[in-house]
Amino acid sequence: MQEKTLIPILGDQLSWNMSSLAGQEKDRSVLLMMEVEAEATYVKHHKAKIAYIFSAMRHHAETLRSRGWTVDYVKLDDPDNSGSFTGEIARACERYTIDSIRITEAGEWRIMAMIENWQDQFDIPVTICPDDRFIATHKEFDDWAEGKKQLRMEFFYREMRRKTGLLLDEDGKPEGGKWNYDAENRKPAQSDLMMPKPIRFDPDEITQEVMELVAEKFADHPGSLDHFHFAVTHEEALRQRRQFLDHALAQFGDYQDAMLTGEPFLWHSILSPYINSGLLDPLELCQEVADLYADGKVPLNAAEGFIRQIIGWREYVRGIYWREGPDYAERNFLDARRPLPEFYYTGDTDMLCLSEAIGQTLDLSYAHHIQRLMITGNFALIAGIDPHAVHIWYLEVYADAYEWVELPNTLGMSQFGDGGIIASKPYASSGNYINKMSDHCTSCRYDVKQRMGKKACPFNALYWDFLARNEEKLAKNNRLAMPYRIWNAMDSDVQKQLRDGAQAFLERL
Repeated sequence: MQEKTLIPILGDQLSWNMSSLAGQEKDRSVLLMMEVEAEATYVKHHKAKIAYIFSAMRHHAETLRSRGWTVDYVKLDDPDNSGSFTGEIARACERYTIDSIRITEAGEWRIMAMIENWQDQFDIPVTICPDDRFIATHKEFDDWAEGKKQLRMEFFYREMRRKTGLLLDEDGKPEGGKWNYDAENRKPAQSDLMMPKPIRFDPDEITQEVMELVAEKFADHPGSLDHFHFAVTHEEALRQRRQFLDHALAQFGDYQDAMLTGEPFLWHSILSPYINSGLLDPLELCQEVADLYADGKVPLNAAEGFIRQIIGWREYVRGIYWREGPDYAERNFLDARRPLPEFYYTGDTDMLCLSEAIGQTLDLSYAHHIQRLMITGNFALIAGIDPHAVHIWYLEVYADAYEWVELPNTLGMSQFGDGGIIASKPYASSGNYINKMSDHCTSCRYDVKQRMGKKACPFNALYWDFLARNEEKLAKNNRLAMPYRIWNAMDSDVQKQLRDGAQAFLERL
């Protein structure tokens, strides 16, 4: 029997151009794809997230077969399924005469540690290929970070712009004379009957089968399958990409920070699940956005704002994740210890902004970045919720959440758990920011203008209590100088009332 190379394809490696496939002979290769319980349950992933990934995997396997590859696909309900990646590698080595294993590096520490043991465990050569779908290699990020006192995304982002040439003029300068147009991207939105809508993809037979499996096997996981809307093939993902580029991108910049009651998507792309699982190529997408700007079809603030999210933030947090190491998840600079409130899993709260963000998260496995940062994340931060618990929640509930991208964004950017490696200050705010960027406060039972009393917006007292209880660690932060001056200028009775109000609210959680 001819010896074969075993090429495992993981659930976030659904790309045609995986490095593990490059230069391989199809008749000497077996592609192994695995639905394993260990990956679906190491945290309680949202039902729609599991259904998306499994369905996208099954569709990808079909297309790989149509392109001439031999694909051995192990479904979750296969009676012989071992439940783990390593167990399925062992079973595949029994089914075939395998002389080597070749795999693209995993995105997470946990899985990489598993892969790095396979050569000794199975006594066959294992080649781990770099994931060249990213712009920056691990070494390039480490070289950039070496010796720097502060690892600010903005400066890394400029390096990525120079490397890719995106939005640079013929002299290598940034288009429009500035690298960043974020200041122009903070407009509140108004309800608009002409607001673009993302495509809702009806589940086909494969997806329906997966949804039935998920409903049965993961009934105790959060979220609903009733509103499943994701693309599950390359072709469907490309259709949503076209929808965004043609109908939403031009206004994405202006309104990317806006929030409206009953409008979960606004002008956002809804492409991050497809980029992170491999159905869309991030650099190809960014190039098309830059081309649309060059052709005069979208404004610079929209093009730059979108590109920055991908070649800036996405690449940067991956670099931070691998540089900081597995213990990053346990960091807790502010020593926040409060348990995560139950309403994060039910949406049952009378704070309308939280009810909206959490409700749509449970329905759709989606919320945009400002809802995550300034609503659910901001509340957890100022309420003193344990950042590891917050990290687990975000990893569970969002379809685009893989630990390498979610953990630094949550623990570092949102919860300041790393003490300022990512964020130059904690992203804490009172209700005023939410009132400015949304219409939630006008319909909430709480009054955003009140700081104290039963009708006062809880964000207000919690914000000042957050500053007060963390003053020893945060007072020297230059970006918090003004809030601390305001706090210290308050009458001591007012300070006490604010802190007492915050504590009374927290006790009711």
